[in-house]
Amino acid sequence: MSMAPKWSELLSVVRERSKSLNPTPLLLRNFTDIHQSSDGTSSHAQAPDTVPNSDGLIRIMQWNLLAQGLCQTSDGFILCPDEALDWEFRQHHILEEFLTYQASVYCLQEVDHFDYLKANLSPLGFDGVFYPKPDSPCLYEVNNSGPDGCAIFWDNSQLRLMSQDSFILCRQNGQKTNQVAISCRFQVISSGPDKGREFVCATTHLKAKKHHAELRTQQGQDLERQLRQKAGDLPLVLCGDFNADPDETVVKGMKKSNLNLLSSYTLLSTSGDEPSFTTWKVRGGKKGQEEAAHTIDYLFYSKDKFQCIRVLKMPHPDQLRPNFLPSYAYPSDHLSLVADLKLIV
Repeated sequence: MSMAPKWSELLSVVRERSKSLNPTPLLLRNFTDIHQSSDGTSSHAQAPDTVPNSDGLIRIMQWNLLAQGLCQTSDGFILCPDEALDWEFRQHHILEEFLTYQASVYCLQEVDHFDYLKANLSPLGFDGVFYPKPDSPCLYEVNNSGPDGCAIFWDNSQLRLMSQDSFILCRQNGQKTNQVAISCRFQVISSGPDKGREFVCATTHLKAKKHHAELRTQQGQDLERQLRQKAGDLPLVLCGDFNADPDETVVKGMKKSNLNLLSSYTLLSTSGDEPSFTTWKVRGGKKGQEEAAHTIDYLFYSKDKFQCIRVLKMPHPDQLRPNFLPSYAYPSDHLSLVADLKLIV
């Protein structure tokens, strides 16, 4: 299926603008088709194109954009050239990532340029919602662009927003934290066998730093409780930067919860493991150069109500060297996750 003219035209414009500032092209990746057998195992093969077919697929993108208010100050990406972190340059590669993979729903974190994204996605038929952190760290940086938070954008030609909730995640004792979540209930309106069916899509960004594992566990429990109420028996997609490795309690708990979720990127592994990294960054620290490569981003879906048809592959480590993330070739320290989901009849 070829890209729609409006998408193709804007993509060409964005690429030219980016090229005028620096010739480094955006890192591109291929899709992999997922073939699941009756016993639950999966195999995969490279997909022929990057644009979803018109066969009732819902393409979901999960992405932590890297807040502009933080990337040139407190984040300390010592291998990334300063010019690659300028919003004048980054905005084009961010938009190019959106346009290249043409999702139905974008689930985003560390968004502090919501108006820019909405202005560029609205002409393509998208609408969106944004919910900032109560006390965003971006607000304490000089020349910030406002608070960062979570956002969801959706394609109005494919989906109708039925209801939307934004909420602050709480500790076990009910105390509010500084992390948020958004849930949207959608109805499929595009033609096909799924027309009229509904599902819920949610996104979140849990507390960072290893020593906050217990707080993340409590945030995850609150999130699970909220989503049980909001989704009920509807199919659910949950995306987010959980700031937690696969073996951390909050991730294992989400996979074992009554939400009956499966992590889409485990389907790339015959053993059901998560990818080895979704973020790979080098920062300056007290001990000098500190390199971190691990998986903390997830795209979950109801395994009894959706079938995962294909996912966007992770790049080979050599594609990220020598500067890793972010860089001139990629505008965030997190890689996007993209999955094509099909509602099960």
